[in-house]
Amino acid sequence: MTRKYFGTDGIRGKTGEYPITSEFFVKLGYAAGIVLAQNNNTQVRPSVVIGKDTRISGYILESALEAGFASAGVDVLLTGPLPTPAIAHQTKFIGAQAGVVISASHNSYEDNGIKFFSSQGIKLSEKIESEIELLLEKEIKLVSPELLGKAKRLENAASDYIIFCKKTVSDDFSLKGLKIILDCAHGATYHVAPKIFTELGAEVITINNKPNGLNINENAGSIHPEIMQKSVIDNSADVGIAFDGDGDRLIMVDDRGNIVDGDQLLFLIIKRYVDLNNIKGGVVGTLMTNLALEEKCSELSIPFVRASVGDRYVSELLRDKKWLLGGENSGHILMLDKHSTGDGIISALQVLASLLHFKKNLYEALQELPLYPQVLINIPLKGKIDLNTAEIKSTINKAKEIMKGKGRVLIRNSGTQAIVRVMAEGPVEKYVTQAANLLVKKIEEENKV
Repeated sequence: MTRKYFGTDGIRGKTGEYPITSEFFVKLGYAAGIVLAQNNNTQVRPSVVIGKDTRISGYILESALEAGFASAGVDVLLTGPLPTPAIAHQTKFIGAQAGVVISASHNSYEDNGIKFFSSQGIKLSEKIESEIELLLEKEIKLVSPELLGKAKRLENAASDYIIFCKKTVSDDFSLKGLKIILDCAHGATYHVAPKIFTELGAEVITINNKPNGLNINENAGSIHPEIMQKSVIDNSADVGIAFDGDGDRLIMVDDRGNIVDGDQLLFLIIKRYVDLNNIKGGVVGTLMTNLALEEKCSELSIPFVRASVGDRYVSELLRDKKWLLGGENSGHILMLDKHSTGDGIISALQVLASLLHFKKNLYEALQELPLYPQVLINIPLKGKIDLNTAEIKSTINKAKEIMKGKGRVLIRNSGTQAIVRVMAEGPVEKYVTQAANLLVKKIEEENKV
């Protein structure tokens, strides 16, 4: 069925505007609680772990979800602000039926949303999300008083997660001698990431780690890396690491201030896995993955396939194929032998492990993977637009002709925002830019209320 509320990464929108309201979140908690109870195959009372990022609206939505779940007879375990992957880990670690994260990821504080994890620490299936949506239309009927859910704080959730992250590297792994800039985006990693990298021996300079409820992602983190770039240069640091607001993805900066994206980071991880003979099967990218990474995998005789954009689709395809490694150029990286979901901190540790393994710095290690020029333009939607018309398909063919058949173009609707994303990439930057501009012009012509 077509889902009304759930997108590629949960539910997201403006706080105070439907569906990001306390009233809706009570119903959402109730509906999800009923579905969890129905799918509970154990004799244990159903429970759910609820975490959040640092947005001020998280307090209200957390309370609303708590009331909804309790109304359905589900116990609620609250962690407070923690990275999204920490909730996935905690859910699996304590045997809860589901995990919930209140977050709008890289969006500004005005937005908020929700992500669900199964008992196995993976994103809920679209089937379960559809079941939840069906119940949203029904009236809330409290379970009998003796069956109402209870709520309590999980005091050790942060320390459990810190231990878990450190166990994803070897016992003799040490970052001693490295100076690292950490940009926590005033988000959910602000209190755990600095401890992890410091305890592993690095000299850590942390920036953007003073959340006030209103400054999450504000000129900070993986989508605004300018301050981190400057900080790396000013402090003569070896590397910079920037997370997004909920900590499930990252970008990095080398010692020269160059931005390193998810495709490049994934390549460094792949290279070490190959060298240690730990690769299993192939690699999953997305429609946005740079063509250079696909070609490099081919050189290494590693199968490469593309999933739809969204880390849940990368995860699903990896599991279908029983492979380990995949990711997005936005910085979502999955290593299913390390965690059940994308994790910015664990990804950073694995990249650093690769650099130490090959005894190279970040700049040197990436010289063998020159990315193709890629132009990505976001066009805000004014109304509905059909991207499958004959005219748009004809424009796409013309764009490919401009690049002389050596490159890729892609037009798609965002799964989380009301925008159309236009992408073009190829070996010749001039042709890539011309192709992208042609596509943008056509979309803007069609983008009418």
